Amino acid sequence: MDRVLYIAMSGAKENMHGISIKANNLANTGTTGFKADLEQARAMQAFGEGLPTRVFSMTERPGQNFDDGAITMTERDLDIAVTGKGWFAVQDADGNEAYSRDGNLQLSATGVLQTAGGLPVIGEQGVIQLPLPVQKMEIGKDGTISVRPQGAPANVMEPVARIKLVSPAFADIEKGLDGLFRRKDGEVAEANATVSIQSGALETSNVNAVGEMTQMISLQRQFEVQVKMMKTAEEMDRQHNQIMRII
Repeated sequence: MDRVLYIAMSGAKENMHGISIKANNLANTGTTGFKADLEQARAMQAFGEGLPTRVFSMTERPGQNFDDGAITMTERDLDIAVTGKGWFAVQDADGNEAYSRDGNLQLSATGVLQTAGGLPVIGEQGVIQLPLPVQKMEIGKDGTISVRPQGAPANVMEPVARIKLVSPAFADIEKGLDGLFRRKDGEVAEANATVSIQSGALETSNVNAVGEMTQMISLQRQFEVQVKMMKTAEEMDRQHNQIMRII
């Protein structure tokens, strides 16, 4: 009896975990450069002091959907979209290097190039800081940033920095709780000259809202089945106790 209850209980718990993954994907449908999390469940043996006679289900986040999102043209000088397989480097909250595709960039009051979340963008020489005041700024396909200083002639564009672009293998990176990607071994990825960006554009989220909603409904129904199994196990246990009292 306890086997049925244990399997149903663990199944319901992991169904809820799967629902939370799908809900997070749906919540980030409008997040620039977001990569949807994948979800899967598998049977796991429960080991303890006795024999391993119990099996429970476990939902995992095996990785992300690395498909490219759609490119939306914005014509904004500070918007960039990584084309193909690649990332640009940013400095995370702990001061370490991480990777993102959220190209909605901005300039701080001190001239630091940042993401929309305030994370500094990293170039080949460290954090990118532009000389202020800037009248115009352009970002080339290779990540080169050129600026026209305030008061300079219209035909003057000076290259001042280059965004670090990387392309580590998908199997070598993982997404953190902050939504940024990092190498699993903790090392820094090397710059890759083959990665290119498109200026004046943003990559939208690759979440398929309809697909995520359908899978969420399926997980919710599975959860209801697990709860019914627990109620059935409870009823069977009650009947068993009644038979034992008669005997």
